[in-house]
Amino acid sequence: MSQVAEPNTALAELITESGMSWAGLAKRVNELGTDEGQALRYDYTAVGRWVKNGQKPRGITPALICRVISERLGRTIRPRDIGMEGMDSLASRGLEYSPDPDTTLETIRDLGTAYTTGAFNAPFILAALSAPSRDWLLASLDELNSDRGPRAIGMQQVAGIREMFSLFQEMDVMRGGGHARTALISYMNTTVIPLIRREHEPDVQTALYDAAAEQAYLIGWMAYDDGEHGLAQRYLIQALRLSQAAGNPVLGAHVLAGMSDQANLLGHTHEAVALARAGRHGITPAESAACYADLGILEARALARLGDARAATKALSRAEATFGAIDHDDEPEWAKFIDRAYFYGEAAQCFRDLNQPTEIERFAQLSIQECLQQRRARRGSLSQAATAMAHIQRNDIDAAAAKAKTVVQLTATVNSSRSLEAVSDLQRSLKPFSSVPSVQDFNREASQLLGLVA
Repeated sequence: MSQVAEPNTALAELITESGMSWAGLAKRVNELGTDEGQALRYDYTAVGRWVKNGQKPRGITPALICRVISERLGRTIRPRDIGMEGMDSLASRGLEYSPDPDTTLETIRDLGTAYTTGAFNAPFILAALSAPSRDWLLASLDELNSDRGPRAIGMQQVAGIREMFSLFQEMDVMRGGGHARTALISYMNTTVIPLIRREHEPDVQTALYDAAAEQAYLIGWMAYDDGEHGLAQRYLIQALRLSQAAGNPVLGAHVLAGMSDQANLLGHTHEAVALARAGRHGITPAESAACYADLGILEARALARLGDARAATKALSRAEATFGAIDHDDEPEWAKFIDRAYFYGEAAQCFRDLNQPTEIERFAQLSIQECLQQRRARRGSLSQAATAMAHIQRNDIDAAAAKAKTVVQLTATVNSSRSLEAVSDLQRSLKPFSSVPSVQDFNREASQLLGLVA
């Protein structure tokens, strides 16, 4: 006996409320699909199947339906509101290291559409970290082509994508990950992915995979900095796969550095160490001293969080030696941020976790000097917060509160959840001294800032 189809009353009611016809809904879904690089051919009969039979279209279509109805009603409509909860499948797919780069591109496109339509809400999954790094490392070690030098590809379209990457990376560094992430996702979905899916010569295709991997990484990094950890994890995994398709192990190692940083921030320190080491094992310092130094300092940070002072100090010293050998003229564009402001700021964080205030101040001051010259507020806020913690560890509370107020002032100029967390962390650390007038001044400013973003 066949099962009777269940009508989708939730969708029917919203279509009626919107005042759209079935044909009008289908036409608008097709238009948005074109914007996303998909040739959709829905008509009123398709909408009828969705409404009368409860049929659920695949891919990004549920998110597009939500977007159309949201436009008409002036409020956010999510897949669950139209009886088409399909994010579980996408969330799981975003954690997979696919053998097919075309599937990876589809996943990135669907993640972007789901996020920009408000349909993405998936958590960070710890168990998903090991397989992608293992698969990437094995692929890198098995690579037969030993020519890993930079390609001299003068292709205009690829150059344009890289120029956009440079622009968005500068926005991230100076203003924080929440500043322009949605615009970058839109550019990735409407320009980069449709371009890659055309027919190209092999060298052009490789260069496009490389550029797309950079942008997927940057979206993931910006999401991480803005506290969108589930989204960040999925973009980083897909970026790792595209770096393999591009034959670029250095970029893949850079992605693993980002994954390590995120894991450490979320308290998964053992996994953070493993990810950083996987990246170091996949490349050599000669291929990218900047990337290798970054992996080293992130390994040191995770070891410091574990309380292993000896191993952390050893890893930091090794990373510092590599950092000293960096020639930024020979490094890729994405490595530009791995400079004195960044590296010494990360070193200060290591010693913060090891409760060594003298070393915190030494490295934090080096970072702060660079941040002031570059007017780099996000990194400056993190390094100033490290200095404030050094004063707390010395029980110099007035000095700590003064530095903490500087952190608040810098954080107010950027869109970064990491900077906000630094403010909250200082509030918690200064709580035992809440009767001190300078601490009370800091708390007033901090509470006002955190209240504005709550």
